[in-house]
Amino acid sequence: MLQYIWLLIAALLVGLDRLTKYIVSANMELQDTIHIIKIGDTEVLNVYYCLNSGAAFSKLQGHKWFLIAITSAVILVLLYAMIFKKVKRPVYVASVGLILSGGIGNLIDRIFNDGLVVDFIDFRLINFPIFNVADICAVCGAGLLFIIVLVDEIKAHKKKKAQIAEGSDGEGNGENGDEGQN
Repeated sequence: MLQYIWLLIAALLVGLDRLTKYIVSANMELQDTIHIIKIGDTEVLNVYYCLNSGAAFSKLQGHKWFLIAITSAVILVLLYAMIFKKVKRPVYVASVGLILSGGIGNLIDRIFNDGLVVDFIDFRLINFPIFNVADICAVCGAGLLFIIVLVDEIKAHKKKKAQIAEGSDGEGNGENGDEGQN
């Protein structure tokens, strides 16, 4: 059930991504800027309408079909995992749902916009690349997944160390090291 809830959330996030991209592209000219937050002479947050033919940080620019193929394959694998409940832990389901929404949002752009993705969120305080709602979803999902896997691995490592320590203090390994011999 949780998987289907997150698939619905992913669909809503794709809708939000499509809506924001539509609003920007319908109401702004390419490379127009609207200042949202400005502190003195420092631009912090702008809406800057641009098109990106690459992936994250403009990597793989001009490789439309490769990006469509890779994104489609990842989406299909993640959809399979969600629909057939291969992903079960709630936090993993949430992260996969977020990654799916980001991938689908940008894939729609690539397919129907000649390989170009609409970007418009320009956070200049840290000179970050321009991004969109789909990018936020994908990055948050991937970041959450990374943190979960990291925490799980640390817990597993600690558990393994504790088991090794218990085994080396003489408990459970028989007298004179002859465990397992009958």
